[in-house]
Amino acid sequence: MNRRRPQNAAVPLHLLKLSLGFAFLQLLGGEAAVVLEGNAYHGLLVAINPAIPEDQKIIASIKEMITEASFYLFNATQRRVYLGNISILIPSTWKAYAYAKPKQDLYTKADVIVAPPYWKHGNDPYTLQYGGCGEKGKYIHFTPDFLINDDLIGIYGSRGRLFVHEWAHLQWGVFDEYDSEKPFYISGQNQVKVTRCSSDLTGIYVCEKQSCTQGNCVIDQVTGLLKEGCTFIHDKDQNASSSIMYMQSLSSVFRFCDASNHNIDAPNLQNRMCSYKSTWDVIMDSDDFKSNLPLASYSSPMPPTFSLLQATDRVICLVLDVSSSMNENNRLHRMRQAAEVYLLQIVEQNSYVGIVTFNNSGEVKSPIRQIINDDVRKQLASNLPVASFGERTSLCAGLQLGLEEIKKHNGDASSSEIILLTSRDDSTFSKCFSDVINSGSIIHTIALGPFASTELEKLGRMTGGLSFFATDRPDSNSLMDVFTAIAAGHGDVSDQPVQMESAAERVKAYSQINRTTTIDCTVGRNTFFVATWQINKPTITLRDPRGKSYTTEDFDVDPILHIARLQIPGIAWVGDWTYTLTNTHVLPDVFTMTTTSRVVKSDVSAISVRVHTNKDTNSYPSPMIVYAQVNQGFSPILGANVTAIIEPENGDPIILDLFDNGAGADVFKNDGVYSKYLFSFTRNGRYSLKVHVQRDNKTIGPYLTILWSNAMYIPGYLENGTIQMNAPRPLMKSEDTQIRSGGFRRITSGGSFSVSAVPTGPYTDVFPPCKITDLDARIEGDKVVLTWTAPGDDFDQGQAVGYEIRASGSPLELRDNFENAASMNISRLTPQEAGYKETFMFKPEAFATANITLIYMAIRTVDKAFLYSDISNIAQAVAFLPQKDILIAHGKNNALTIVLTTCGILVAALCLIITATVWNLKKKKNMAFEEAVL
Repeated sequence: MNRRRPQNAAVPLHLLKLSLGFAFLQLLGGEAAVVLEGNAYHGLLVAINPAIPEDQKIIASIKEMITEASFYLFNATQRRVYLGNISILIPSTWKAYAYAKPKQDLYTKADVIVAPPYWKHGNDPYTLQYGGCGEKGKYIHFTPDFLINDDLIGIYGSRGRLFVHEWAHLQWGVFDEYDSEKPFYISGQNQVKVTRCSSDLTGIYVCEKQSCTQGNCVIDQVTGLLKEGCTFIHDKDQNASSSIMYMQSLSSVFRFCDASNHNIDAPNLQNRMCSYKSTWDVIMDSDDFKSNLPLASYSSPMPPTFSLLQATDRVICLVLDVSSSMNENNRLHRMRQAAEVYLLQIVEQNSYVGIVTFNNSGEVKSPIRQIINDDVRKQLASNLPVASFGERTSLCAGLQLGLEEIKKHNGDASSSEIILLTSRDDSTFSKCFSDVINSGSIIHTIALGPFASTELEKLGRMTGGLSFFATDRPDSNSLMDVFTAIAAGHGDVSDQPVQMESAAERVKAYSQINRTTTIDCTVGRNTFFVATWQINKPTITLRDPRGKSYTTEDFDVDPILHIARLQIPGIAWVGDWTYTLTNTHVLPDVFTMTTTSRVVKSDVSAISVRVHTNKDTNSYPSPMIVYAQVNQGFSPILGANVTAIIEPENGDPIILDLFDNGAGADVFKNDGVYSKYLFSFTRNGRYSLKVHVQRDNKTIGPYLTILWSNAMYIPGYLENGTIQMNAPRPLMKSEDTQIRSGGFRRITSGGSFSVSAVPTGPYTDVFPPCKITDLDARIEGDKVVLTWTAPGDDFDQGQAVGYEIRASGSPLELRDNFENAASMNISRLTPQEAGYKETFMFKPEAFATANITLIYMAIRTVDKAFLYSDISNIAQAVAFLPQKDILIAHGKNNALTIVLTTCGILVAALCLIITATVWNLKKKKNMAFEEAVL
């Protein structure tokens, strides 16, 4: 309900400008997301997961952290930006206080989440970040323990400073300047260095593990680097001011690394992903700073303001098109089938649901009712429309009537949801956008067929809703999949449906389809098998893993709606379920089968799939990327077969296999995010996206997956000559290493997107090979071995024609003047099919000079149309002659430098000097030495 401000209540000018600014941004299509207005970020949403027990200290800690972060961010960006209005979304499971009611604020849309750990053992904050350099992340994840346990401040640093570190990942798409996989490297000055930025940061080496010899750090004879067990302990008191993406916890650090102090030698993710650009250069290239100027020196930012919101019960209204266009292509019948499945088995228990239909005017078919039992579900389903008529369609009439019904029940429409389905265009649709947005309702849109209004997706984005498209193809089950995918966005997945099967097939006369689906150990409660047909009922046979059979007689059959449903009693058996649909008639028919279930018990996390593309609209020939994130809770699922099915408005679907191999479109290997480029569009218009995920009954692992951009676990500090060590990082337990048995299947709809400018006739090849992102170099004997994943002729598909490999002593030469770097003879190297592993070996003598001990290499690929890929990531190699392990010994001077000298092929020598003060620490069974900055 809209509330009027009293006429005598003045509105401060700056607040009036702010509210008008937000309204304008929303009308431009901005959903509930962060926006930069002036120098302040507004609309940041922090959401607490419903699985977190109530603790008011969490809210207080969030406020304190973000307040500290705002001032630190302001200084770090040289007075450019700070944090303004912040919303904290509190779950409905917590006690109700004087919290405000959210509008379009959902847990699933949050920028920051407070949730259980990614792994059972840890509290590492991290940012879900699987785009390229400069691409925004998805969310920042904090655990409750991180927020309320002050003991963790010594391990991760101050919460506000760490928030800014993660904010840079989220908002600007930069990467970490440390690397736990490669903590040391050989610098361009032939020194063993710590992977860091800036290199001005000082500290000592400490060795505590068994790989050390008598407590000493050891140089590996093959790599020339320190063996495992040696770690770098920073001086707590520093002079260096950079960098926030390395050690923001140090009191002296208040800047990002820029071009003046960026460490191009360090083998960190920032260098690899951003082609050796400094963090500050990437930040300044973002949209935030293209026209953003620093505040005047006398201006100071105000502290952030916080709004506390509490999630409420789910209130939904189905607003369904019943104009005459729904008579075409069996649309009304298919809509009734899908909506009935939604009401009977998908929408969560205790939700409030109503039904409105519309053509040129609206009609209430069922007022808002709470789903408290199966009888209410059946009564709602019985009110679904049975006829369609009317040549005109008024989407606004349907929406406004739906909002009125919600307000009758709820007082206002804030945080309610409307599922709007239509098959027709409406030129007046946008006239009610302002009212709908201001209502606070979330609008999920379904475009059925090729002629639905082109404004649907825009309204969905403006209100934070989902947008879907369902094709008219008779052998598609897309509409059923769409309704199954519209789950609550409050973050509580304990009562949300999981879809395991979605099959649709045209079956010839007297023929049958035989398929198998899998019910895994995480689901099995409220399991439904639903079959549909177009003309004649099939003969149905379903067999469970024990061999028990269900037949057509066991299904609840609706002969008018052409749907048969079977609910498995109790908990469904784990394993493979086989079904057969037999056409016993003379006419061909289209049969479908849909299987859904729920988690077996509330404390078990089901395997879930989150699907999306990197953009909602696209113009040919620009490529898109399809992502599927497969998790159980927050833990990634590896070794799955993931297939995307992309259906256009007309024509055959596009089938795309997605991979988690760290190549092409996939940024991180084995992180549970499967991806691939999508570019072979067949026509303009809408496309729907659905993903099939399957893993056979086999053991996977052990893979130790890594976090996305996780915060550094600081081992300790050196303060006043004394080493203060933190507790060791907890060891990963065996159940956390992806050693899991058992198969599973998932089907998830990923919404819709639209494509324009697709040529109507045959097109010329405009798609180059994709950039190689996983080039790696290692030493084997006297050879350098390069490995990478083959790109394709077109991005990551097909087979390219050739490679061009060049080497240099400088990574910047390869980045900026690739054609001028030394070329390698690769005449015998022919690219394999995309996705295969490539290997190339060479001896480094030809590229070594008296002044070069490091070799940097890069590749670009060419296709048959002479289109070149972007230059690959740059790999580094250092060669050594075999020698005995070199131990750290103590000397008399104050500084120590690990120096590598060159003689012939790269030969390592070591000069080690230790201070007497550090040597005295040996009595603590630690050996430390100081690194000098040369």
